[in-house]
Amino acid sequence: MGEINSGFSEAGLHRLRGVLAGHVESKKIPGLVALVSRGGRTHVEAIGTMRHEGGAPMRRDTVFRMASTSKPVTTAAAMVLLDECRLRLDEPVDPWLPELADRRVLKRPDGPLEETMPARRPITVRDLLTSTFGLGMDFALMDSPIRAATFERLDYSVASGPAPDPDEWMRRLGELPLSYQPGERWQYDLSSEVLGVLVARVTGQPLEIFLRERILDPLGMKDTAFHVPAEKIDRLPPLYGPDPQTGEFLVWDEAEGGRTSRPPAFQGAGGGLVSTVDDYHSYFQMLLNHGMHGSERILSRPAVELMTTNRLTPEQQTARDTMYRNIAHLTVGQAQQGGWGFGMAVRTHRGDHTPIGQFGWDGGTGTTAYADPANQLTGILLTQVGMSTPDSARLIHDFWTTLYQAIDD
Repeated sequence: MGEINSGFSEAGLHRLRGVLAGHVESKKIPGLVALVSRGGRTHVEAIGTMRHEGGAPMRRDTVFRMASTSKPVTTAAAMVLLDECRLRLDEPVDPWLPELADRRVLKRPDGPLEETMPARRPITVRDLLTSTFGLGMDFALMDSPIRAATFERLDYSVASGPAPDPDEWMRRLGELPLSYQPGERWQYDLSSEVLGVLVARVTGQPLEIFLRERILDPLGMKDTAFHVPAEKIDRLPPLYGPDPQTGEFLVWDEAEGGRTSRPPAFQGAGGGLVSTVDDYHSYFQMLLNHGMHGSERILSRPAVELMTTNRLTPEQQTARDTMYRNIAHLTVGQAQQGGWGFGMAVRTHRGDHTPIGQFGWDGGTGTTAYADPANQLTGILLTQVGMSTPDSARLIHDFWTTLYQAIDD
């Protein structure tokens, strides 16, 4: 396949497979599925097994917990509402999320929860879309009272047990002050969850139903949902979180009878989706096509441009860069690409094999999905190993490096 724009060189794809297989053979990663596409050509690798002790092999249609790689997809539901003028970027969210009206803001981000001042302005739709509404994961504030309070009330990760229904979750959120003024600072994760609740309230339907009608079904994303039904559960691997000391494969979530096997009370837009490489390929290809899927328009061209270009101010950008630079050793450099659009990262400077303009995100369950307009390229890598150790982050890093060396023109 040496001709121009055929996508990837055969030698490059061979090297890609060898690097991925090496991670599986090291016994750190039981199995993975990777999809790369360019110039109309798609290449898939399914390597290893669903369980660490062996058994059923990984397949192209294996269903994975997407974790934060959910964010780029669930955000599209809000973009539909913007396209239809059912939401406006700079209007307050108070009418739909009264729990967030009349916010108090901490006098010091790391200070006591009682020392607050009034918010200068209401929280807007834009604040939620850019992840700057004033609360969220902040790696500079890990020891602060607000971090502890947020975690205790709102976290529903592996260790914390499932979240309550959206109304109760919002009620708990409404009891907390913000750590920063609305629109001031980029903070991770919570904005996406709130955005999912906003979509549900504006549309009067559960997030999943609206997302399915407007995004998933039109794109043929038949395996993307907030849980795995019984007839597909054999396609879901367990989720492992290796013990950081011993490397032992601890099961964070079993497939059958596990948390992912039943519909959640809280459909978490920030991390709740399950999906496959082909479903995600369909979605990211739509973004590369400026909102088109074949002859059908899913999102407007401006909506896609807003999502996939940097929306942060220089001040927000600096704070985000600093935050991630200080934990680079944990993420093997992931998330150091600069900017943030709506619901996903956008590369604003070049520091490795990946060019400026690439957009997408990674998930704590060992998932990554990005598209690159300059090379018209999509890459998706899914595994079942959570980021309790750097092993899946290293695999993801090596996937992107070898994917880019496989470009043949």
